[in-house]
Amino acid sequence: MGWLNPFVTNFHEWKQITRRTTADSNQPRVPRDEGVQRKPELELGKHPFRVNIPDAVLVDLRRRLSKTRFPGDFGNDQWSYGTEQNYLSELVRYWEKDFDWRAQEQAINAFSHYRTSIEGVPIHFIHERGRGPRPIPLILSHGWPWTFWDMNKLIRPLTHPIEFGGDPRDAFDVVVPSLPGYGFSTPLTTTGIEYTRTADLWVQLMEGLGYSRFAAQGCDLGAFVTSQLGHKYANRMIGIHITFPMPLDANTKGLPPPSEYSDDEQEALQRTLNFAQTGNGYAMIQSTRPQTLSYAMHDSPAGMCAWFLEKRRDWSDCDGDVERAFTKDELLTAMTLYWVSESFNSAARFYYESTHHPWTPSHTRTPVVEAPTGVTIMPRDVVQMPRRWVEQYYNLQRWTILPAGGHFAPMEQPERLIEEIRAFFRPLRG
Repeated sequence: MGWLNPFVTNFHEWKQITRRTTADSNQPRVPRDEGVQRKPELELGKHPFRVNIPDAVLVDLRRRLSKTRFPGDFGNDQWSYGTEQNYLSELVRYWEKDFDWRAQEQAINAFSHYRTSIEGVPIHFIHERGRGPRPIPLILSHGWPWTFWDMNKLIRPLTHPIEFGGDPRDAFDVVVPSLPGYGFSTPLTTTGIEYTRTADLWVQLMEGLGYSRFAAQGCDLGAFVTSQLGHKYANRMIGIHITFPMPLDANTKGLPPPSEYSDDEQEALQRTLNFAQTGNGYAMIQSTRPQTLSYAMHDSPAGMCAWFLEKRRDWSDCDGDVERAFTKDELLTAMTLYWVSESFNSAARFYYESTHHPWTPSHTRTPVVEAPTGVTIMPRDVVQMPRRWVEQYYNLQRWTILPAGGHFAPMEQPERLIEEIRAFFRPLRG
């Protein structure tokens, strides 16, 4: 299939078109020569996309919320059994009666959105040009249960630094795609799409936009995508910046041993061990039976909300009060993006595909990730790798531990993260 689909502005119209045109995308891939830098068949056209969810979808959402059948809850004030019902019911009521999706939609549409298809995979992305003497291209990759919108607080300060008290010489051209199968990069009907395939798609996307070399930044699953870019495509990378350094084969070979952690990293080690023992159940389900889970989540917005809400609370630096990290509107914008795009299933499958398609190195050199790498650590993240290991695995040029912040760095600590991104790439601009 070629690169481009006809330009459409309505998301639900797009879904009908791509369901028809991606039917052949499950055919086996022809292996690509790793050493050849091919150009796409066509230059990537600017095909604008505007988020405009039909009223009927929103009416149906509110109807479903109003008919939620809560299971009852007891002895769960600390969320020990999972999402606590009192807060969930409060949030569900707010979602039904007070949440203004159209206001969020207007904010989303303030950015320039586009859509295309690469290797039969629908891709949605924001593309904003920087204002400065020499902006460098930067692709931002989100994670799960994130959406592209979790990166929104970074975009304007990175593209227009002078408007936020910054130096115009730090400007970036920013590209923010939705991961395949997430949000408006749907409907995904191709199996086998995980972080290594996504990195391949990102190279084609950026080349199609005219960027033969570019910078990359990522968090959570987006950090895996970004690290893969720094491994396989180091010659194309100006540099990479991540908040979640991890072994690219973590899904199959595990994490560095506790002996790699220094004396002052023991608290980080304990957080990592605790997460592996008590916080990883969602990943086991999504890595083995995502389809079974999806029938419930696709039918019940309250159920989907509970599944995501627990992660937003447990993984953020909020001391148990999720609204210290996110407003209700921020929480529900993410929930609504998953709901209206019908993407829970394909997003959850990203875990299955990553587990069932083990990482294969593109080279055996060290470090594994050769691109210049900057790492910003959030001190309350659920998993943290030891610095000694990171220095061996990555071409580490910058390491910073912030004074606060959890797993959702672009939402929890956007100003500090922006400064880290600027500072890391400044000497790499050439």
